[in-house]
Amino acid sequence: MRRVLVIDDHESSRKQILATLKDGGYEIAGEGTSGKLAVALARAALPDVLLMAVGLPDLDGIEAARDVMLAQPLPIVLVTSHFDSATVERAKSAGIRGYLVKPLRAAELSPAIELAIAQFRDFVSLRTENSTLKETLEARKLIERAKGLLMEQRRISEEQAYTLIKKTSMNMRKPMADVAQAIILAGGLLKLQRFRSRDYGITIADNTNEGNDVFVEQRRSSGIRWSAFLFLRRRMG
Repeated sequence: MRRVLVIDDHESSRKQILATLKDGGYEIAGEGTSGKLAVALARAALPDVLLMAVGLPDLDGIEAARDVMLAQPLPIVLVTSHFDSATVERAKSAGIRGYLVKPLRAAELSPAIELAIAQFRDFVSLRTENSTLKETLEARKLIERAKGLLMEQRRISEEQAYTLIKKTSMNMRKPMADVAQAIILAGGLLKLQRFRSRDYGITIADNTNEGNDVFVEQRRSSGIRWSAFLFLRRRMG
């Protein structure tokens, strides 16, 4: 059963919406008369969808919707007595997914709610895909930079550099992007005055206890502290 939060400062309109929702099999998650209350109830009640009037005493309904989307993102259906192109554009930019025009018709309520929920799910899915794509692209950039450093420092081919990063990632059970980041940090240390000597180069070690190694990075992952395995090692001979 869908849980619906209703925000409308006109009592007669709000009661009509509540009655229509109940007749349609929806559960009332809460009701209110202001934009600020909409934000508070969205956080507290965690409804499946919010029906909110445009004209509210404290906030414009569209601005209130924007605040709700920042505090507790959820599908929002805007209820208004009239629409114009400017209102529609503002509503879209605030993340509103559906519209109902007063006086409400019972036959229009359920389709508007279900459409808003479906569009919101599509929006969340697309945002997740975009975030994953962005992370993938950033990881690739790091790996490319790390490969270049290894090729320069160790005089190996691009394929060998990639294989080394991948193998280290598997051995250490760390993402390749983390391995690449540590290599880049090590490369940055090489540019410092104390490490500009040809006596130092990037290497990969299995532990952190080798005598002449310089510690590069520490980070906390999944609550477990681990030491980076990339060091500037003094070359022998």
